[in-house]
Amino acid sequence: MAGNGSDNHALLAALKHPLRREILRAMADRKPISPRELSDQLEESLSNVSYHVRVLAEYGVVEEIDSQQVRGATQHFYRCTLRAKWALTVLRGREKKRKRKP
Repeated sequence: MAGNGSDNHALLAALKHPLRREILRAMADRKPISPRELSDQLEESLSNVSYHVRVLAEYGVVEEIDSQQVRGATQHFYRCTLRAKWALTVLRGREKKRKRKP
C-alpha cells in the first residue's frame, strides 16, 4: 500500500477487527501459513479464521502464495504483505486478550 488516503482507509478497515490483528501478528515475520495452521495456533474455528484471512486478502494486507492438496481438500498458504509503518506499530501494541467463545 502506497500510503495515500484511500489506502490508509482500507488498511484501517482491515485492522478494525481484533481477530484480523491477531492473524497478522501470527503471520508477521514467518513463513507462509495456512488458515488451518492459524486456526490451531489462535484456537479459533477454521471457518472464522478463513473468513478473516479472505477479508485481509481483499484489502491487500495478505496474499496467497501457494496451495496444496491435503486429503482431498485444497489448503491455501498466505503471507503478510503489510508494510505501512504506522500499521506495523499498531500490531506491535499490546491489547487485552479476546475472550474465546466456548
